Amino acid sequence: MPTGPDTDLVGAIRAALAAAADPDRAAAQQRYMRSAMPYRGLSAPELRGALRPLLREHPPVDRSSWEATVRSLWDDAEHREERYAALAIARHRRASAWLDAGVLPLAGHLVVTGAWWDLVDETAVHVVGAALRADRAQVTPVVRRWATDEDLWLRRTAVICQLGHREQTDVGLLRHAVEANVADRAFWLRKAVGWALRDYARTDPEWVRAEVDRLGDRLSGLSRREATKHL
Repeated sequence: MPTGPDTDLVGAIRAALAAAADPDRAAAQQRYMRSAMPYRGLSAPELRGALRPLLREHPPVDRSSWEATVRSLWDDAEHREERYAALAIARHRRASAWLDAGVLPLAGHLVVTGAWWDLVDETAVHVVGAALRADRAQVTPVVRRWATDEDLWLRRTAVICQLGHREQTDVGLLRHAVEANVADRAFWLRKAVGWALRDYARTDPEWVRAEVDRLGDRLSGLSRREATKHL
């Protein structure tokens, strides 16, 4: 039977963020990130420090409650750190078994509604990427569809979700995602293509060299520079 969000955890996180707020820093963070949603003004170490005891005290107890808690913090967020906290819950070590094909509707929701690199990249690499490792047969077709989706951020997710997979990288999936987006002029996709190729070059530089040559002039200057940075 589905269970609802851990309201005690959600309330404790919001209270902790409010207590640690730094309005001056918050304004600067919002300007830097070009965020419509305001910040509380916590640095990354401060945010981790505030969340650590709360996540230890309120670990996820079942999949339904875990997902509902992530969605509650995310969808009702009034400050961006609440969405960072939602991602921390999504990545909780107790939730690792739930990062499989079943998490993709949640991940897609986070990507489409997050729609900016700080939220999308975390979701792509640590949620979608983990699901891909755990269940390639079920997850790969979804990622392939995302590579050609109308939504730019789903396409970026498809390109970068294998970062860090090294020898486990599905080069067919990587090639498909790159091919589908190599002609797009959007900065976020050009950067993603180069980043994904650069990352895999640490594992198989010859494959990446050959891919860069094969793509030729279709590869933007930015993508090429990123891809060949360490070759």
